[in-house]
Amino acid sequence: MKIQKKHALKTRRHWRIRKKVIGTAERPRMSTCFTNTHIYVQFVDDARGVTLASASTRAKNGPADEKLSANIKSAVVIGRRAAEVALASGIKQVVFDRGGHPFHGKVKALADAAREAGLQF
Repeated sequence: MKIQKKHALKTRRHWRIRKKVIGTAERPRMSTCFTNTHIYVQFVDDARGVTLASASTRAKNGPADEKLSANIKSAVVIGRRAAEVALASGIKQVVFDRGGHPFHGKVKALADAAREAGLQF
């Protein structure tokens, strides 16, 4: 019962954020998803319903010697990699969607790394 309530509260927070955060072609939504083992980032144009670019800890384009998981160190690496992929796709400005998570720890590390790599939000 307790886990179901936590999940329901997180879902409500996520949809409360999504009502306000909308991505366009000029300024897509930088959607983040944190699981227990991986981190995923997508750049989404909500007007057309299309994913423009993405990066994750499971992507094959990263260094093979790096073992990435869902921690702060990996969030910094994925934040930089996501910014590189976005800039290569012509995306300079984004709207950050934290996905219902509080803005500290992994979320803050990912956002700060993406800002340092050149994304504006």
